Amino acid sequence: MHPYMLLALLLAAPALGQDQTADPRTAAGCGPAKTEFNVKTDKNQHPVTQPRPGQALVYVIEDVTNAGAMTFGEVTTRVGLDGNWVGANHGQSYVSFSAEPGEHRVCADWQSSLKGLQRLSGATDLTLEAGKTYYYRSEVTIPWTGHADEHGNDQEGQVRLKQVDASEGLLLISKAASSTWKVKN
Repeated sequence: MHPYMLLALLLAAPALGQDQTADPRTAAGCGPAKTEFNVKTDKNQHPVTQPRPGQALVYVIEDVTNAGAMTFGEVTTRVGLDGNWVGANHGQSYVSFSAEPGEHRVCADWQSSLKGLQRLSGATDLTLEAGKTYYYRSEVTIPWTGHADEHGNDQEGQVRLKQVDASEGLLLISKAASSTWKVKN
């Protein structure tokens, strides 16, 4: 092998092995941090659809618990897939989206003007199969200083994404409002 080619390969090898995504939030599935949404919910409609041909269907249902915290309005969470926002929820609501079969990362991220709440996110890996429907609960716990957990620590806010089976998913949808959303201008 020509010595210059060998040198070029050795110098290029570390770059080839690195993840090309510079932002860890994007790598975890979240979209751009500065994007905000206006969300409308409809408690009277609970549309449940089938996956499009060759696609999978994913529902993300926001389930908010406040453990006695005083709140001023509902929580808005953005839902991301593979680094792009695909929807948003507001309060006890849900959003659905289609996706290609294969490996993906999904993220739920608290949209807030308060810096302490902006850091609250949850993400998970998922493997989707064409023709199947998946349900994820976005468990949002509202932080409340002064309310201790079982270990005596102040309860911190959090967002967790957990897959639930179809029966649980449908039950959660029946209690939640459907969400429609658009990017704020």
